[in-house]
Amino acid sequence: MANRYRGAVAVVDDDDGVRDALRFVLEAAGFDVRSYTSALTFLPEAEQCRWRYLVVDQHMPAVTGLELVARLRGLGNRVPTLLITGSPSDDLIDRAAALGVDAVLEKPLANGELLRYLAV
Repeated sequence: MANRYRGAVAVVDDDDGVRDALRFVLEAAGFDVRSYTSALTFLPEAEQCRWRYLVVDQHMPAVTGLELVARLRGLGNRVPTLLITGSPSDDLIDRAAALGVDAVLEKPLANGELLRYLAV
């Protein structure tokens, strides 16, 4: 039985395995997923789609997840955002909250954890 369409999700992560796993989970839940290998590949397309959610890795080369979110917020883009990281800290969580990030999730993600935050 096919899931109903739930909207478009952008996944930005430099790790191929993480991107593929997130895509699998999200598509199975009915989301249209577009994945990007870096913030720099995502930014040119950030305004071209009405994203329901953004899932972004913190630790990426050139532009971190929080730097990407800060750029989006500076452009007036308030897409609901989940930040994923292998090393959350109180400082990171505080900075993410100040930017309006909905949640900071620790990798590896537990079964169902991501979908719980996406109101599925």
